[in-house]
Amino acid sequence: MGNCCVTPAGVSSPHEKKGKKKKQNPFALDYGANHHVNGGNKLSVLADPTGREIELSYELGRELGRGEFGITYLCTDRSTGDTFACKSISKKKLRTPVDIEDVRREVEIMRHMPRHPNIVTLKDTYEDDNAVHLVMELCEGGELFDRIVARGHYTERAAAAVTKTIVEVVQVCHKHGVMHRDLKPENFLFGNKKETAPLKAIDFGLSVFFKPGERFTEIVGSPYYMAPEVLKRNYGPEVDVWSAGVILYILLCGVPPFWAETEQGVAQAIIRSVLDFKRDPWPKVSDNAKDLVKKMLDPDPRRRLTAQEVLDHPWLQNAKKAPNVSLGETVRARLKQFSVMNKLKKRALRVIAEHLSVEEVAGIKEGFNLMDTSSRGRINMDELRAGLHKLGHQIPEADVHILMEAGDVDKDGYLDYGEFVAISVHLRKMGSDDEHLHKAFEFFDKNQSGYIEIDELSHCLADDIEENNEEVVEAIMHDVDTDKDGRISYDEFAAMMKSGTDWRKASRQYSRERFNSLSLKLMKDGSLELNNNETR
Repeated sequence: MGNCCVTPAGVSSPHEKKGKKKKQNPFALDYGANHHVNGGNKLSVLADPTGREIELSYELGRELGRGEFGITYLCTDRSTGDTFACKSISKKKLRTPVDIEDVRREVEIMRHMPRHPNIVTLKDTYEDDNAVHLVMELCEGGELFDRIVARGHYTERAAAAVTKTIVEVVQVCHKHGVMHRDLKPENFLFGNKKETAPLKAIDFGLSVFFKPGERFTEIVGSPYYMAPEVLKRNYGPEVDVWSAGVILYILLCGVPPFWAETEQGVAQAIIRSVLDFKRDPWPKVSDNAKDLVKKMLDPDPRRRLTAQEVLDHPWLQNAKKAPNVSLGETVRARLKQFSVMNKLKKRALRVIAEHLSVEEVAGIKEGFNLMDTSSRGRINMDELRAGLHKLGHQIPEADVHILMEAGDVDKDGYLDYGEFVAISVHLRKMGSDDEHLHKAFEFFDKNQSGYIEIDELSHCLADDIEENNEEVVEAIMHDVDTDKDGRISYDEFAAMMKSGTDWRKASRQYSRERFNSLSLKLMKDGSLELNNNETR
C-alpha cells in the first residue's frame, strides 16, 4: 500500500496550519470519489484497531511522503517522546471491496510477521471516520540505491551483503506462510543514517498468505521484477526468489536483466529469460556471483533455488570474502540514474497540478473514471488504449505505449490517479508558451534570473531527496543541463518536461522523439484532441 517509511522532508506540520484551508492537491486527493457510506453507516476497515482517536496517543508532525492511498507523517508518542511513521490511508481512496481487503490483509500480515531486524515493525493501528492510520517503525536512512551511489566505492562484497539481507527477509516471509510479491529496491530502506544502519523491508501491500502447493493467478508486482510464471498466471512463493535475483543482477551491473521499449517487450524478455553476462562489468564479476544469479533467475520455478538454498550458496556463505574490488564507475552511475531520474519532473508536475483550475481537475477526473473500467483506481495499458478509442482517437499502438511509459512513474504497469494527472498535464500543457509550464519554471527560478541554478534546484528538491545530497542534485543538473553551462534554461526545462520518463538513456531516444511528436490536449469534458503530424 505504498512507501510507509521515508526520509523526513521539511514539510510543515498539519498543526501549524489550523484554521487555514489547505489547497487541494490532485496528486494526493481524490476529487469526486465515492464514499463507501451506506444508509449513513461509515465504512469500517479494520477488525480490531488499537483505537479510534490517534491524536490522543500520538502527535502528528511533518509530512514524510505521499503514495497512491494516503500520506505518511512523522508522529511522536505523547507518553514516551519516541518517533514513528504514521501512514494515514484515506477512506476516499478505498473505492472497491478489493482495496479494503488489501488494507486489512496488509495489517494482518504485518501483525503476523515476527519481529525481525530487517522488517519494519507495525506498532499501532487507528481508524476514524475518514482514515485508517498505521503507526510503524520510522526508517529515515534513505533508499537502498541512494545509499549505494552516495559511496565513492561500490563492490561485489557490498552487493553480497545487501542480497543476503533481502533473501533473509524472503526466507522469514516464506517460513511464516507469506508471499511478498512486490520485492524491488524501493521497498527497502535503511533504518537510520548511520553506516551500520539495518536495511529493512517496508511494504507488504501486495503480500498474501499462502499454503504449501497453493497456486495464484493474479498478476501483481512491478514489471521489471515479475517472474515468468506470474505472467503465465500460475505461481507460488518462488516468485520472491526471482525478484530478489533481479535486484541482485541490478546491484552487480546497474541495469535490470529484462527490459524493452514496451510493456509487452518487457514481458517477452522475461519469458525468454536470456541473461547478458557480456557487457561491462560482468567480465570482472566472480563466477560464483554469476552462478547464483543464473540459479535465482531460472525460468523454471521447480529448478529455481529456494530462499534457504540461496543463503547456502557459496557466494553468500562467503559474502564477507567476496571481491572488494570496485565494480566500476559505470555501475555506480547507472544506479545513480536509476534512483534520481524523474525527481525534478515529479516536483515540477506537482507545481503545475496545483495551478489547475477546479474545472480542469473535474475534466481530468472524468477522463480517469471513463478509462478506469475495473474501478480499481488505476488504469492499465488495455484500459488506456480502450479509453482513447472510446474518445474517438485511433492512436498508433507505439504511441499508446509511449504515453503509458511517460506516465507510469513507478513502473508498476498502471496509471494511478496521480500519474494520470501528471500525464494529462503532459498531454495538455506542453505548449512552448504555456502559462502552466512557465509557472513551474518560476517556482524553481527563485531569483528570477531566467535560469534554475544548482542552489535553487537543491532548495526546491529538499522535500524529494535526502538532505544535503549534493551528488543527487548534481546528477539531475547534469541530465537536464544539455549545453553544460551549469544552469537550466527555460528551453532545457521545457525539453525535460516534454521528454519521456524512461531512465535508460541509451535506448530512450526513440521514445523521446515519438513523445515529442504528439500534441494531445485534454479537454474539459475529459476528451482528447489529437494533432499528430507525424506519419512515421
